[in-house]
Amino acid sequence: MINTNKLFHMLYQKTRHMTKEVNEYLQKHELYSSQWSILYCLKSHGPMTQSEIWRYLNVEAPTVTRTLLKLEERDLVKRTPGSDKRERLVSLTEKAIELLPLVEQDVRDFEQNMVASLTDEEQELLYNLLKKLGPN
Repeated sequence: MINTNKLFHMLYQKTRHMTKEVNEYLQKHELYSSQWSILYCLKSHGPMTQSEIWRYLNVEAPTVTRTLLKLEERDLVKRTPGSDKRERLVSLTEKAIELLPLVEQDVRDFEQNMVASLTDEEQELLYNLLKKLGPN
């Protein structure tokens, strides 16, 4: 049985490396991985409330708020009143919708470089193993 400290240390190291690398791919779009995560989330799920975003991404609310401010300043997201006074609905702007295909291609290039040494079967196995980690 492998030492779980060794396993998780490797996982943390790989995660930090991937974040650093994807940030380099995103740099030409003046984006960071945290911003890309929100844009991808909105593209995949449509308009969401801020609380839905931070719950889905499993990050702190203030972090999402700061990131949304930066995306809003770049006219990539807009926030509109939700179903009650406190709720804000976040959606992509036309500018974001136009930019996303270019960003997605660069992210795909990054991802292909990351998995280049894995077979299709190994990629599927990795995906299924990661799904099993932690509480379901």
